Amino acid sequence: MRTTLKRGIGRGASVNGNGRATLPPGALSPITLYRQPPRRRSGLQLATKIATGFVAVLVLIGGAVAGGAYLFFHHSIAATAPKTAADKKATEALADATDPNKPAIAIVIGYDKRFKEEGSSRSDTVMLVRTQPDPPAVSLLSFPRDLRVDIRCPSGDRGFDKLNAAYSICKSPGTVATIRGLTGLQPNYLITVDFRGFTQVVDRLGGIWMDVDRRYFHSNASAPIGSEERYAEINLQPGYQKLNGKSALDFVRYRHTDNDIYRNARQQAFVKAIRQQISKVPLQDMPRVIHAIVSNVIVGRKGGGAPSEQTVFNYARFLYDMPRGNVFQVKIPDLQIGASDVYASPSAIQAAVREFQNPDVAAPQKAGSVVLHRRVGKRTKAPLPTQTSVTVLNGNGVYGSATLAADGLHSRGYRILYPPNQIPADAPAHTFRTQVYFDPTKRRAKPAANSIRNVFGTADVVKLPSNVKPLSNGSMVVVVVGQTFHGSLAPSPVDHTPPKQPPNVVRNTGATIGLLRKRRTKVPFRLEVPTVIEKSSVLDSDKGIRTYRIDGRNKAVRLTFQKQDTFEYWGIEETDWADAPVLSDKNFTQVLKGRKYSFYWNGPNLHMVVLHENGASYWVVNTLLDTLSPQTMVAIARGLTPLKK
Repeated sequence: MRTTLKRGIGRGASVNGNGRATLPPGALSPITLYRQPPRRRSGLQLATKIATGFVAVLVLIGGAVAGGAYLFFHHSIAATAPKTAADKKATEALADATDPNKPAIAIVIGYDKRFKEEGSSRSDTVMLVRTQPDPPAVSLLSFPRDLRVDIRCPSGDRGFDKLNAAYSICKSPGTVATIRGLTGLQPNYLITVDFRGFTQVVDRLGGIWMDVDRRYFHSNASAPIGSEERYAEINLQPGYQKLNGKSALDFVRYRHTDNDIYRNARQQAFVKAIRQQISKVPLQDMPRVIHAIVSNVIVGRKGGGAPSEQTVFNYARFLYDMPRGNVFQVKIPDLQIGASDVYASPSAIQAAVREFQNPDVAAPQKAGSVVLHRRVGKRTKAPLPTQTSVTVLNGNGVYGSATLAADGLHSRGYRILYPPNQIPADAPAHTFRTQVYFDPTKRRAKPAANSIRNVFGTADVVKLPSNVKPLSNGSMVVVVVGQTFHGSLAPSPVDHTPPKQPPNVVRNTGATIGLLRKRRTKVPFRLEVPTVIEKSSVLDSDKGIRTYRIDGRNKAVRLTFQKQDTFEYWGIEETDWADAPVLSDKNFTQVLKGRKYSFYWNGPNLHMVVLHENGASYWVVNTLLDTLSPQTMVAIARGLTPLKK
């Protein structure tokens, strides 16, 4: 698989008032309420984190495997620059990313050509990755390789075909042009990585911990050469486990008994898994990882060169500081699966693009409050726009900026007030970042300011200073538009907060209790029985239960359920391994009726609930597509009952 990326993916450094570089903001307050206090780190520890974070940057941007080590071999960054004429040509269509405070997008292209394969290769993976500095978030949007699209090459339109034909016909320039035409988005980076690069880097990282949702098995032993039944061979057991390069490649590329929708979900899950463990790479192992990266990965920006060292370093720090759970996996809705092609309406593509560009970072807290019937996170409920008075001042010296911002806020329902006595709407001083000031004497002014900050993309929420207050005319909020404001407000995130609804479960202790009793002496911790399961689910007939050593020392039991007549599998993992990489990515923790649960969200979708008790943890893991409702996930987790001794 090859991939390509362009300069500017959220280049995190901006300039503050003293002229020094500043990095993207840190965690959002509603999330930090549920996080452990940060440990003090020595300078060496921080340097190690940043070095490994640099690998995480390009891994995450690339959607497959990419990276480097700025603190060790700065020349390795330059070595990732595009080398072929096609990749250099593709970078000409990329957008520049000169503003470090703006979001940026990378297009990832993974190549399907294998060793000694004849003919033109096709793109096996096409993914967009977007970073935004404020509020900090990363969005992933994958496209099925069989998606029926209008193929666009630099030389002209080639008509409708499968998306992966774009690379076959006109290489990376064709894939970039086709995705631009399909989405209306212009990437800032291009990344390419081949199969050899994928497997090598995964192996140099020491493998990747993944939750495998079900048994994956296919053998060509009985299929004659040349038969349509010959697929890539695979033999993976269900459960949380470490995958080497070959196994990881088999997992993300598998499509034998399901389709491209699930393949895309596996690829996005792989990206999140890398982020969960990349910082654990030992410092002494970085040179080997770097060598594999620069030998197999291409990273391009506009003009054909690689990103600058400072850009990559800023992104590494950005990912290091980004709140856990702020990686959003976006899906194209209502895909239609044909005999050999996948179809998506223009409205479905645009819906996915909108969500991709406007991730709702507050979604886990909002959804959690609905599902748990209690407040999750600090109460920061902002008043309605019609209840919020705002004064807008010009703080960038650009004529008309304050008027444009005021008109945009007015169109969203905010009450706009102007400085008293016809005083010009000019701030006392210019500012680089937009400032959103709140009047602490007015009730709910600060949550109102936080809500307004979101539509400016890059802005600071600050208490109203004395030199600005005379211009406020009594407003709850005063906005001073800075140089980061470019004339338009950001679209509001799509609100996917789940409706209040009952869990879709049925009581069925008998489905698993007999199997668990047979295994209780094989593990050193107390097993728990799911007393309720999703209504349409049955224990998987292939590998419904598995007992194994999860990390060479600790043991685990995995239960796998299948939603009948679907490719959907969900599971329950029980283990005494307390510090598995996946457990570090929780959004928040709640105690419900004396039992401690951790919640892991993918936007408004609840992907995993973990119960902590008896010196062990019990994970309820959603399907690849997160099709179990949050209420159903919580009901299953709360229904876990210790197996009687």
